[in-house]
Amino acid sequence: MSIPPQGGKSARAPEQTFEEAKYLKRLIENATPVRVKLADGEEVAGTIEYYDQSFIRLTRRGQPNLFIFKQDIKYLVEES
Repeated sequence: MSIPPQGGKSARAPEQTFEEAKYLKRLIENATPVRVKLADGEEVAGTIEYYDQSFIRLTRRGQPNLFIFKQDIKYLVEES
């Protein structure tokens, strides 16, 4: 039996929804080109080949591949 929250307070959000993992997996499977803006303002582009809890591996054409810590990513956008 579930007891509704008291005093109009909402239930606590789940720690993890797994949406990030689903999104990254889709980007990998479709080899979707992405642009990653880093916290320091630098931008890098390529395709994500691997990810785990801490980082992504960005594969770039004609340039070295990068391992980027997720904490250093400001945002990531798909390129068309």
